[in-house]
Amino acid sequence: MNYKKYLQFVIPSVLSMALAGVYSIVDGFFVGNSVGDLGLSTINVAYPAECFVQALGTGIGMGGAVHYMIAHASKNDDRANNYVKCMSWMLLIASIASTVLMLLLIDPLLHFLGARGAMIPMGETYLRVVLLGAVLQLFGTGVVPMIRNYGGAAYAMRAMLAGFGTNIFLDYLMVWVFEWGVFGAGLATILGEGVTAAAGLYYLFKHKAPLFQVPHGPVLSGALRIIGTGIAPFGLTFSPILSLVIMNRISMTYGGESAVAVYACVAYATSIVYLVLQGVGDGSQPLISRAYGAEDRVTMRSLKTETYSTAGVLAVICIAAFMLLRNDIGRMFGSSAAVNTMASEVTPIFCIGFLFVAFVRVTSSAFYATNRNFQSYLLVYAEPILLLILSLFVPARMGLDGVWWSYCAAQVLSGAAAAVMVLIERRRRAAGR
Repeated sequence: MNYKKYLQFVIPSVLSMALAGVYSIVDGFFVGNSVGDLGLSTINVAYPAECFVQALGTGIGMGGAVHYMIAHASKNDDRANNYVKCMSWMLLIASIASTVLMLLLIDPLLHFLGARGAMIPMGETYLRVVLLGAVLQLFGTGVVPMIRNYGGAAYAMRAMLAGFGTNIFLDYLMVWVFEWGVFGAGLATILGEGVTAAAGLYYLFKHKAPLFQVPHGPVLSGALRIIGTGIAPFGLTFSPILSLVIMNRISMTYGGESAVAVYACVAYATSIVYLVLQGVGDGSQPLISRAYGAEDRVTMRSLKTETYSTAGVLAVICIAAFMLLRNDIGRMFGSSAAVNTMASEVTPIFCIGFLFVAFVRVTSSAFYATNRNFQSYLLVYAEPILLLILSLFVPARMGLDGVWWSYCAAQVLSGAAAAVMVLIERRRRAAGR
């Protein structure tokens, strides 16, 4: 295994996902410090709808990228190019469909996500802006996996950095200087994604990727393969949001708006960790898919071992950082003193899950990189399903503390499920099946 090449793929991916994590909390930071707990709670409640659009882009982009690399490694360039063509058209169609559908359902959507009272009109303002720019978000997230598989991992990081810098500058200008509140935050978000999308499309066109060309051969089967693989990376991005929706609703039930604000602070901060850990898996995906397509099992095993080690080390570093900074998490988002104190108290509970999340995310990425889609599905969606089940019983007995421990327990159980699936997969391979 070439460790230098491994690091050339993984380091930019991890840094890119760290930027994506910070990107996701920028709106909360500026709005929280401008509008207060109400603004922070509103952004947190509305965020799942925004993240759904981003996850669509990630799923379609990663699904296309995996099949492109497997076909390319097996010397079938016509099929590889066909996946690029299908992916680009699927991103465009998904952006139009998601915009129209979610705009029509914006009011019931906000109620479903847990918005109440003054949060509803504020959430509508934010989401309308974000959804009208859905095409920028889908392409901003969708082209990045394909850029990595074209050998541009470092360029993908720079494209995301450009979008991140744009978002921060515009958030400062529109939220703090112009005082446009959640409207300004939403506008800054989509314009930042637009910068990443433009840079990504430029790279792919420059490297003669056949974007928006008419696909040849079995178009439907190609699209279905992209969807089949993309469901897992979509879930890696969106399953924490399913957990967030569940947590918002049960936090509101057992602790009211202040509990939602507490979870908003912790969730924004931990989202960076989850995306960093996902970055390890995403960065190794092109190499694992290439080894899989070339039927190089020795390299594939070495890559997986190195990926687990990298994710574990990063998880430990994140735990240490969170424990050192736990008294400042609420302050970062302009929360009240009471919310900041409670956020500090519950942070250690959330830190317990980092190692388990690392194992689950790397395992899931390794499965979909090698066309083990069903196993990847089970892991990706285990956490929110387990959380939903636990939330029906644990908080009723423990109150608000049970809300936080339900989340931790769901991650631990997901990690245990991943370990069982890895053992089953190893035995299957040892048996030659």
